[in-house]
Amino acid sequence: MAKCDICDKGVSFGIQVSHSHKRANKMWKPNIRRVRAIVNGQPKRLNVCSKCLKSGAVERA
Repeated sequence: MAKCDICDKGVSFGIQVSHSHKRANKMWKPNIRRVRAIVNGQPKRLNVCSKCLKSGAVERA
């Protein structure tokens, strides 16, 4: 699975519990986008989560 190159956010695991209390394993995936960003003055392709994009942690190329 892809991870955010800025905040290192990745997949998280847990147990999904239904109304009847049936339990199942669940995987929550981050909203990862592949964007061109400026790194050290050069454009580079990065995997970035949408939260980092919205917060302005990445300067788009």
